[in-house]
Amino acid sequence: MAELFNFELKATDGKARTGVINTPRGEIRTPAFMPVGTAATVKAMMPESVRATGADILLGNTYHLMLRPTAERIDRLGGLHKFMNWERPILTDSGGFQVMSLAGLRKLTEKGVTFKSHVDGSKHELTPERSMEIQRLLGSDIVMCFDECPALPADRDRIAESMRLSMRWAERSREAFGDRPGHALFGIMQGGLEQDLREESAEALKKIGFEGYAVGGLAVGEGQEAMFDCLDYAPGFLPEDKPRYLMGVGKPDDIVGAVARGIDMMDCVLPSRSGRTGQAFTRYGVVNIKNARHQDDPRPLDEKCSCPACSNYSRAYLHHVFRSNEMISGMLLTWHNLHYFQEIMGGMRDAIAAGTFEAWQKDFHDTRAQGDIERL
Repeated sequence: MAELFNFELKATDGKARTGVINTPRGEIRTPAFMPVGTAATVKAMMPESVRATGADILLGNTYHLMLRPTAERIDRLGGLHKFMNWERPILTDSGGFQVMSLAGLRKLTEKGVTFKSHVDGSKHELTPERSMEIQRLLGSDIVMCFDECPALPADRDRIAESMRLSMRWAERSREAFGDRPGHALFGIMQGGLEQDLREESAEALKKIGFEGYAVGGLAVGEGQEAMFDCLDYAPGFLPEDKPRYLMGVGKPDDIVGAVARGIDMMDCVLPSRSGRTGQAFTRYGVVNIKNARHQDDPRPLDEKCSCPACSNYSRAYLHHVFRSNEMISGMLLTWHNLHYFQEIMGGMRDAIAAGTFEAWQKDFHDTRAQGDIERL
């Protein structure tokens, strides 16, 4: 086990990278997909099942956990790892994005954000210092800077102003984080779709100095083409010897495209949320299990998949339990989706190490383009 946090770059193929983030709680193989455990649980999954899909690290949510059950309570109960029975690394976001998207009546100042809880309407203040304190109480291994993320589209002045505020908050986050051996603080690059603002943000972050760097403010409605255009240059502004994390992404082809552009880590609620709504991601594209075409189909979702949903159950059964609102439906489809996402990550890691990433990408896209198997 590593005593301290560090990143080893093992191989590159084009801009794609594979490596290992060493932490005191275990290795994180990159490129890494982090399942989202918003309220100290990946919905519909046991922690050991999440690990069985191949996940090395989970994401916890500062905003949700500070409101319920509170960071102070989690700290008294032994920290987030013990609380949720996940002994491997945890990354916590700063709470900034949720305040933007969920909180009612928020007021933004230089100091931070005051907002009303979406749970009970109670009033709270989140500042860089408070965000660092909450994440320290939770005990997360990777802590994110507190930042402000404007929803796109926004005008250039608004984006520039927001980015510069986030950079001032990044400096305060670094100071408040203090000296915590074995724990890492990641800075978050902002700047919307403006190349010069992205570069300015990256320079400001590098000057402060972080253990890793995130590309923030994407996957907020700008569309894949605009996101990829930004990722064609944004990761290159960040240090090569530190992990690069793209926040809140995404669909399988978003993930592959991001890795091709130099990203090492991603997270998204998509595999678990889609699992609960009857959507399964397979190597042949997306399957809607609620569709009547599956009700008499004895075949598995994906015959090449080794997850429990595909190994032990038919499409007909999965269709039936979804239609009947049975809990097992969300459990099986979430497991399948998380397994498939981790399979993509493993495939990319192997291909980058072997120098065959371009061929792997072509096969990935060609297979998905075939579409689902013919109906019976």
